[in-house]
Amino acid sequence: MTAEVLAAPFRHTISRALSLLMAVPLSLVLLIHPASMLNAQGHYSHSMLMLIMWGVAGGYVHGVGFEPRALAWQVVFHPLLSWAFMALGFGLWILARQ
Repeated sequence: MTAEVLAAPFRHTISRALSLLMAVPLSLVLLIHPASMLNAQGHYSHSMLMLIMWGVAGGYVHGVGFEPRALAWQVVFHPLLSWAFMALGFGLWILARQ
């Protein structure tokens, strides 16, 4: 399989919309009400927040249709990696609200 065949599913409008639909709420929560991401002890997990922000950045990169040319940036901003980090963010957000 070539790289084009493997990348084709991520060029569809639905996958780009999914990236934006995941990135927008997380970025708004982090900007408007960051205290909702505190753990039970009232502290931030900075390493987790770094991964979540990485996922949000990748979600915006993929969601607006930007396709990096360099292989390193393609890996860093790959939609699957971004979706995993944003899912981690939603999970952390849900656990912090309980």
